[in-house]
Amino acid sequence: MSDERANTPSTDDPTLSVCDNRTGRTYELPLTDGTIRAADLAKIKVADEPGLAVYDPGFVNTASCRSSITYIDGDRGILEYRGYPIEQLAEGSTYLEVAYLLIHGALPTQTEYEKWVHEITYHTFVHENVKAFMEGFRYDAHPMGMLLASVGALSTFYPESRTISDPANRHMQIVRMIAKMPTLGAWSFRHAQGKPYVYPDNELSYCENFLGMLFKMSEHNFRADERLVKALEVLFILHADHEQNCSTNAVRSVGSSQVDPYSAIAAGIAALYGPLHGGANEAVLKMLRRIGSIDKVPDFIDGVKSGKERLMGFGHRVYKNYDPRATIIKKACDDVFAVTGFNPLLKIAVELEQIALEDEYFVQRKLYPNVDFYSGLIYEALSFPPEMFTVLFAIPRTAGWLAQWLELVDDTEQKIARPKQIYTGDRTLDFVPRQQRWT
Repeated sequence: MSDERANTPSTDDPTLSVCDNRTGRTYELPLTDGTIRAADLAKIKVADEPGLAVYDPGFVNTASCRSSITYIDGDRGILEYRGYPIEQLAEGSTYLEVAYLLIHGALPTQTEYEKWVHEITYHTFVHENVKAFMEGFRYDAHPMGMLLASVGALSTFYPESRTISDPANRHMQIVRMIAKMPTLGAWSFRHAQGKPYVYPDNELSYCENFLGMLFKMSEHNFRADERLVKALEVLFILHADHEQNCSTNAVRSVGSSQVDPYSAIAAGIAALYGPLHGGANEAVLKMLRRIGSIDKVPDFIDGVKSGKERLMGFGHRVYKNYDPRATIIKKACDDVFAVTGFNPLLKIAVELEQIALEDEYFVQRKLYPNVDFYSGLIYEALSFPPEMFTVLFAIPRTAGWLAQWLELVDDTEQKIARPKQIYTGDRTLDFVPRQQRWT
């Protein structure tokens, strides 16, 4: 075999040597940030055959973009937004401040923050035709389906949003979407309950206003307990972004066609609607109810080991350590239950977690609680039905989706999404006319 060198880089940058045993040629592929470019693999070919490609269902080991928004170290249980640890943001920040951080890349000054909050607050109302549109859904329409359709419909109310090359126009659509998502989410909730829609109260904070639109009835002024508002702020911060997950990938993929941001975010909502992405916390509640009491936890654990039961809320595609968001939410449970009353399911959850974390079976498999393990308990304590859980996920995630979309628009390396495939069907068949096939 010859050892002909091909594509030798002209610098001293690190490379990966790949020997094609079919031809004997060795290729030097540049290494950047621990990756090689898929296009460089395409240079490895035999004669006129297509070059090599990567087969990676689910993109489990494929980087689709460069991003400076969210950093995750799954092995060490680290989550950072723009370099700031999630624990510090959850402790000392607000959701709107975190949203500003994600969108603009830095924490705001006092003047910038006040202007940002004013802009968001000013745009919480939606056009009355949007209200009429939502009232047209069936009485039992799923809130997530209503949110999906309503966000997509906003693109028709703001046709100028298609001019995504204009920074000022992009900013306006970002403000509108972050401002209106709680309104649309709350109205979806009220619709399913047969209650009248509640308009925003711009005297309230972002999260308190959302709670008011959800739960206000006949009282003139709605005031939520500060502990519940704080818990919701924390939940919104924890869900604001999470790197290149299924829904973020959907936003980026659809956004790569240069469509308006409302349509791109609607794609993210659609992805989140799926039970494998946004429905895990509801599955945790069902599991805890099925266990029923603390004394039955050991039997359930044995059932998981034998394959007869599924342990929901543990493990994560990215985290191979304790999900840092789960630690924060677990602490938030105490404040919520101090207001709403204790949920006996929490005792079962704590016992289940304690046993699982000490059991070698789960330790070896690196199965630790994730964000969904405790979040469903808080949502239920706040009187949300399970079908609202993903809506509560989508509202704060809008800031992250928009930050990702904005980064995509400004990324000169990005192209319209068009992955390759491995064709497995028939080839060169001869067509037989109907008269011959049917006789």
